[in-house]
Amino acid sequence: MNNSILDRYSRLDDKRIIIDVTANRVEDLYNNFDQNAPYIKKDLNTALAEYLVESVSEIGKVPFVISFRFQSPADPGLYQRVKDSVSQYFIYMQQLQKHKLTRMLRTSFIYLLAGLVILVLSFIFNRRLPDTDSVFAHILAEGLIIAAWVSLWEALANLLIHWTPLKRLLDIYRRIASAEVIFV
Repeated sequence: MNNSILDRYSRLDDKRIIIDVTANRVEDLYNNFDQNAPYIKKDLNTALAEYLVESVSEIGKVPFVISFRFQSPADPGLYQRVKDSVSQYFIYMQQLQKHKLTRMLRTSFIYLLAGLVILVLSFIFNRRLPDTDSVFAHILAEGLIIAAWVSLWEALANLLIHWTPLKRLLDIYRRIASAEVIFV
């Protein structure tokens, strides 16, 4: 990991990085549309969630804590609720991300099967093709081969290219959900 990036963060005595969050009030941590929901069920402020995800992404696998500082005095009884709500929010985000991954893998599998079926059909069709001089038959044969490779490419692209960022985000959500939260 590039030390110049890690040098931007403060550290605890045990060398864990501190991701600092400063807000005026506890209420500022949460989405304004959830005014009546209990803290544990509230969505975090979008900017806060993005900041935490970007920070954890930036520091890589380095251990960290999340430190909250409030400019207006907060009831210490709210601290545990804030910890729980941060954890619950990112557990929820993990569930959404797992659902996206599952859907992407299912779609990839369907593309793979469709591509293989079309490819087999094109081979069968091409074996019978020499018996005909039809231009339409040749176009159809080539079209089947192209369709098969497009379908197979889409399946492989999903698995090899698109899967990695989704998995990385899932790991980041998991790390934030299990992170220690402290209050200064």
